[in-house]
Amino acid sequence: MDAILSKGTLGTLATVATVLQFLTGTVICNRYIRKKSTGDTSAFPFISGFLSCFMWLKYGVLTEESTVMLVNFIGSALFFSYTVVFFIFCVNKREVVRQMMLISCIILSATVYTMFESDAEKSVRIIGLLCCCLAVLFFASPLSTLAHVIRTQNTDSLPFPIIVASFFVCFLWTAYGVLIGDRFIQVPNLLGGILAGIQLTLYVIYPKQKASSGPRYSPLVSENPVL
Repeated sequence: MDAILSKGTLGTLATVATVLQFLTGTVICNRYIRKKSTGDTSAFPFISGFLSCFMWLKYGVLTEESTVMLVNFIGSALFFSYTVVFFIFCVNKREVVRQMMLISCIILSATVYTMFESDAEKSVRIIGLLCCCLAVLFFASPLSTLAHVIRTQNTDSLPFPIIVASFFVCFLWTAYGVLIGDRFIQVPNLLGGILAGIQLTLYVIYPKQKASSGPRYSPLVSENPVL
Protein backbone atom coordinates (compact mmCIF):
# COMPACT_ATOMS: atom_id res chain seq x y z
CA MET A 1 0.00 0.00 0.00
CA ASP A 2 2.82 2.39 0.87
CA ALA A 3 4.53 1.66 -2.45
CA ILE A 4 1.31 2.29 -4.36
CA LEU A 5 0.71 5.51 -2.44
CA SER A 6 4.28 6.65 -3.08
CA LYS A 7 4.00 5.84 -6.77
CA GLY A 8 0.67 7.65 -7.04
CA THR A 9 1.88 10.71 -5.12
CA LEU A 10 5.15 10.94 -7.03
CA GLY A 11 3.37 10.42 -10.35
CA THR A 12 0.89 13.19 -9.53
CA LEU A 13 3.66 15.61 -8.55
CA ALA A 14 5.61 14.81 -11.72
CA THR A 15 2.51 15.23 -13.87
CA VAL A 16 1.50 18.58 -12.35
CA ALA A 17 5.05 19.96 -12.53
CA THR A 18 5.51 18.85 -16.13
CA VAL A 19 2.15 20.22 -17.31
CA LEU A 20 2.94 23.56 -15.66
CA GLN A 21 6.22 23.59 -17.56
CA PHE A 22 4.39 22.75 -20.79
CA LEU A 23 2.03 25.68 -20.18
CA THR A 24 4.91 28.19 -20.43
CA GLY A 25 4.35 27.90 -24.18
CA THR A 26 1.08 29.82 -23.78
CA VAL A 27 3.08 32.90 -22.77
CA ILE A 28 5.11 32.70 -25.98
CA CYS A 29 2.02 32.11 -28.14
CA ASN A 30 0.22 35.01 -26.47
CA ARG A 31 3.14 37.22 -27.48
CA TYR A 32 2.81 36.02 -31.09
CA ILE A 33 -0.92 36.75 -31.07
CA ARG A 34 -0.44 40.27 -29.68
CA LYS A 35 2.26 41.10 -32.22
CA LYS A 36 0.54 39.11 -34.99
CA SER A 37 3.99 37.84 -35.91
CA THR A 38 6.49 35.23 -34.76
CA GLY A 39 9.42 37.43 -35.75
CA ASP A 40 12.60 35.48 -36.52
CA THR A 41 11.92 32.69 -34.02
CA SER A 42 11.72 29.04 -35.04
CA ALA A 43 8.83 26.60 -34.70
CA PHE A 44 11.27 23.76 -34.01
CA PRO A 45 10.98 23.89 -30.17
CA PHE A 46 7.19 23.42 -30.48
CA ILE A 47 7.45 20.78 -33.20
CA SER A 48 10.17 18.81 -31.41
CA GLY A 49 8.14 19.08 -28.21
CA PHE A 50 5.16 17.54 -30.00
CA LEU A 51 7.34 14.73 -31.38
CA SER A 52 8.86 13.98 -27.98
CA CYS A 53 5.50 13.96 -26.18
CA PHE A 54 3.87 11.82 -28.85
CA MET A 55 6.64 9.23 -28.73
CA TRP A 56 6.56 9.12 -24.92
CA LEU A 57 2.77 8.78 -25.16
CA LYS A 58 3.25 5.76 -27.41
CA TYR A 59 5.80 4.37 -24.96
CA GLY A 60 3.31 4.87 -22.13
CA VAL A 61 0.67 2.95 -24.07
CA LEU A 62 3.07 0.07 -24.74
CA THR A 63 4.14 -0.14 -21.09
CA GLU A 64 0.61 0.60 -19.78
CA GLU A 65 1.93 3.41 -17.57
CA SER A 66 -1.09 5.67 -17.02
CA THR A 67 0.99 8.53 -15.60
CA VAL A 68 3.26 8.63 -18.66
CA MET A 69 0.23 8.43 -20.95
CA LEU A 70 -1.65 11.25 -19.22
CA VAL A 71 1.16 13.80 -19.07
CA ASN A 72 2.23 13.19 -22.65
CA PHE A 73 -1.31 13.22 -24.00
CA ILE A 74 -1.67 16.69 -22.50
CA GLY A 75 1.78 17.65 -23.79
CA SER A 76 1.03 16.44 -27.32
CA ALA A 77 -2.20 18.45 -27.43
CA LEU A 78 -0.53 21.60 -26.09
CA PHE A 79 2.50 21.48 -28.37
CA PHE A 80 0.33 20.77 -31.41
CA SER A 81 -1.77 23.83 -30.49
CA TYR A 82 1.36 25.94 -30.08
CA THR A 83 2.56 24.80 -33.52
CA VAL A 84 -0.76 25.78 -35.10
CA VAL A 85 -0.56 29.25 -33.53
CA PHE A 86 3.02 29.62 -34.75
CA PHE A 87 2.01 28.53 -38.26
CA ILE A 88 -0.80 31.11 -38.40
CA PHE A 89 1.46 34.04 -37.57
CA CYS A 90 4.76 32.99 -39.16
CA VAL A 91 6.08 34.23 -42.51
CA ASN A 92 8.00 31.14 -43.61
CA LYS A 93 5.14 28.63 -43.54
CA ARG A 94 6.96 26.31 -45.92
CA GLU A 95 9.67 25.65 -43.33
CA VAL A 96 7.07 24.77 -40.68
CA VAL A 97 5.37 22.37 -43.11
CA ARG A 98 8.73 20.78 -43.92
CA GLN A 99 9.51 20.20 -40.24
CA MET A 100 6.03 18.81 -39.59
CA MET A 101 6.37 16.40 -42.52
CA LEU A 102 9.70 15.21 -41.13
CA ILE A 103 8.35 14.38 -37.68
CA SER A 104 5.20 12.91 -39.24
CA CYS A 105 7.41 10.41 -41.06
CA ILE A 106 9.10 9.48 -37.77
CA ILE A 107 5.74 9.10 -36.00
CA LEU A 108 4.26 7.09 -38.88
CA SER A 109 7.29 4.78 -39.03
CA ALA A 110 7.15 4.15 -35.27
CA THR A 111 3.38 3.54 -35.41
CA VAL A 112 3.64 1.08 -38.30
CA TYR A 113 6.50 -0.73 -36.56
CA THR A 114 4.56 -1.23 -33.32
CA MET A 115 1.51 -2.41 -35.27
CA PHE A 116 3.40 -5.18 -37.09
CA GLU A 117 5.94 -6.16 -34.43
CA SER A 118 4.68 -9.31 -32.75
CA ASP A 119 7.24 -9.21 -29.92
CA ALA A 120 5.79 -6.78 -27.35
CA GLU A 121 8.99 -6.59 -25.31
CA LYS A 122 11.02 -5.73 -28.40
CA SER A 123 8.54 -2.98 -29.31
CA VAL A 124 8.90 -1.46 -25.85
CA ARG A 125 12.68 -1.66 -26.11
CA ILE A 126 12.86 -0.04 -29.58
CA ILE A 127 10.39 2.77 -28.81
CA GLY A 128 12.07 3.32 -25.44
CA LEU A 129 15.47 3.67 -27.13
CA LEU A 130 13.98 6.10 -29.66
CA CYS A 131 12.53 8.20 -26.84
CA CYS A 132 15.90 8.18 -25.07
CA CYS A 133 17.69 9.27 -28.25
CA LEU A 134 15.27 12.16 -28.69
CA ALA A 135 15.80 13.11 -25.05
CA VAL A 136 19.59 13.00 -25.37
CA LEU A 137 19.44 15.20 -28.49
CA PHE A 138 17.19 17.61 -26.60
CA PHE A 139 19.48 17.76 -23.57
CA ALA A 140 22.57 18.18 -25.78
CA SER A 141 21.17 21.36 -27.35
CA PRO A 142 22.21 23.69 -24.47
CA LEU A 143 25.86 22.59 -24.66
CA SER A 144 26.65 25.43 -27.07
CA THR A 145 25.08 27.78 -24.55
CA LEU A 146 27.33 26.47 -21.77
CA ALA A 147 30.41 27.10 -23.92
CA HIS A 148 29.12 30.60 -24.65
CA VAL A 149 28.57 31.30 -20.94
CA ILE A 150 32.04 30.07 -19.99
CA ARG A 151 33.64 32.05 -22.81
CA THR A 152 31.86 35.32 -21.97
CA GLN A 153 31.59 34.66 -18.21
CA ASN A 154 28.02 35.92 -18.50
CA THR A 155 24.88 33.93 -17.58
CA ASP A 156 22.36 36.25 -19.26
CA SER A 157 21.83 33.61 -21.96
CA LEU A 158 20.59 31.10 -19.36
CA PRO A 159 16.87 31.40 -18.45
CA PHE A 160 17.03 30.79 -14.69
CA PRO A 161 13.30 29.98 -14.05
CA ILE A 162 13.23 27.44 -16.90
CA ILE A 163 16.42 25.75 -15.70
CA VAL A 164 15.13 25.48 -12.12
CA ALA A 165 11.84 24.04 -13.39
CA SER A 166 13.71 21.57 -15.62
CA PHE A 167 15.88 20.45 -12.70
CA PHE A 168 12.82 19.87 -10.51
CA VAL A 169 10.87 18.04 -13.26
CA CYS A 170 13.84 15.83 -14.18
CA PHE A 171 14.36 14.97 -10.51
CA LEU A 172 10.73 13.89 -10.14
CA TRP A 173 10.74 11.76 -13.28
CA THR A 174 14.08 10.17 -12.36
CA ALA A 175 12.65 9.23 -8.97
CA TYR A 176 9.48 7.91 -10.64
CA GLY A 177 11.58 5.85 -13.07
CA VAL A 178 13.55 4.37 -10.18
CA LEU A 179 10.35 3.56 -8.32
CA ILE A 180 8.80 1.64 -11.24
CA GLY A 181 12.17 0.19 -12.36
CA ASP A 182 12.11 1.78 -15.84
CA ARG A 183 15.57 2.70 -17.12
CA PHE A 184 14.18 4.39 -20.22
CA ILE A 185 12.62 6.98 -17.90
CA GLN A 186 15.49 7.07 -15.42
CA VAL A 187 18.47 7.64 -17.73
CA PRO A 188 17.38 10.61 -19.90
CA ASN A 189 15.87 12.48 -16.97
CA LEU A 190 18.97 11.85 -14.85
CA LEU A 191 21.09 13.31 -17.67
CA GLY A 192 18.72 16.26 -17.94
CA GLY A 193 18.88 16.85 -14.19
CA ILE A 194 22.70 16.75 -14.23
CA LEU A 195 22.83 19.23 -17.12
CA ALA A 196 20.37 21.54 -15.37
CA GLY A 197 22.47 21.29 -12.20
CA ILE A 198 25.59 22.25 -14.16
CA GLN A 199 23.79 25.28 -15.57
CA LEU A 200 22.66 26.31 -12.09
CA THR A 201 26.25 25.99 -10.89
CA LEU A 202 27.28 28.52 -13.53
CA TYR A 203 25.06 31.08 -11.80
CA VAL A 204 27.25 30.67 -8.72
CA ILE A 205 30.50 30.86 -10.68
CA TYR A 206 29.37 33.75 -12.89
CA PRO A 207 26.73 35.69 -10.93
CA LYS A 208 24.63 38.15 -12.89
CA GLN A 209 25.58 41.78 -12.69
CA LYS A 210 23.03 44.15 -11.20
CA ALA A 211 23.48 46.53 -14.09
CA SER A 212 25.19 45.94 -17.38
CA SER A 213 25.84 48.16 -20.35
CA GLY A 214 26.94 45.24 -22.54
CA PRO A 215 24.83 43.35 -25.06
CA ARG A 216 21.88 41.31 -23.90
CA TYR A 217 21.83 37.66 -24.83
CA SER A 218 18.66 35.90 -25.81
CA PRO A 219 17.88 32.52 -24.19
CA LEU A 220 19.23 29.64 -26.21
CA VAL A 221 17.85 26.82 -24.07
CA SER A 222 14.85 24.90 -25.37
CA GLU A 223 11.77 25.07 -23.18
CA ASN A 224 10.59 21.54 -23.92
CA PRO A 225 10.85 18.87 -21.28
CA VAL A 226 11.50 15.25 -21.96
CA LEU A 227 8.23 13.91 -20.74
